[in-house]
Amino acid sequence: MTDTSPAIIGHSADSLVIIPTYNEKENIEAIIAAVFDLPQIFDILIIDDNSPDGTAGIVRDMMTKYQGRLHMIERKGKLGLGTAYITGFKWAIEHGYEYICEMDADFSHAPTDLPKLRQACVDGADVAIGSRYLTGVNVVNWPMGRVLMSYYASVYVRIVTGMPVHDSTAGFVCYRSRVLRALPLDKIRFKGYAFQIEMKYLAYKYGFRIAEVPIVFVNRVLGTSKMSSGIFSEGFFGVMRLKLSSIFTKYPDYSRQ
Repeated sequence: MTDTSPAIIGHSADSLVIIPTYNEKENIEAIIAAVFDLPQIFDILIIDDNSPDGTAGIVRDMMTKYQGRLHMIERKGKLGLGTAYITGFKWAIEHGYEYICEMDADFSHAPTDLPKLRQACVDGADVAIGSRYLTGVNVVNWPMGRVLMSYYASVYVRIVTGMPVHDSTAGFVCYRSRVLRALPLDKIRFKGYAFQIEMKYLAYKYGFRIAEVPIVFVNRVLGTSKMSSGIFSEGFFGVMRLKLSSIFTKYPDYSRQ
């Protein structure tokens, strides 16, 4: 794993966007520019899993233009979404960011929604979720089968865990740093999209305040989806394991802190 980001000395931004990448050359330049065009200042950390299409090279070229605001960690292989975010979370804590967002590289999450997620945390939430299902089903250009699978997966998670979250599999999230400092990041078990459920469930069990912000999710136009049946099965059976293990676990209570 190689950290190719420049040293940060007194960076002015309090907010960081973590974007994991694997073969995103069609999207990466545009998504970085879109985040930096926002009126709210966000720094960016790319976690690239040795993309064979040259994604990391594009980012390295852009780092000169966005000196001190664009950073990258290059890993030696495709190690999973969960481990990419955990690597990014630890980097964000080490570098003193207060609001840490996670977002896809493919524009399925609109960069213009980032300030809304951050503001929800400023207003009192510890975790702000960009929710596709808070006000109905706000998904564009997905096949109906995938929409139903995703929607009912979140219903299933809500029923099994009791967690009052409409979009538990969402990958568009803003965390306060205190959440990431408190959660046992090295003990997170899931590497695929079930990682998103596990993080939210732990935050809920720890008593952190969770808010959902309605967004419109738009299926990628460029590049290839990373979804697979293995990812779905990890989430389905993983939720039951999370619930069972929670019965025998005592969690710290951050609800009054």
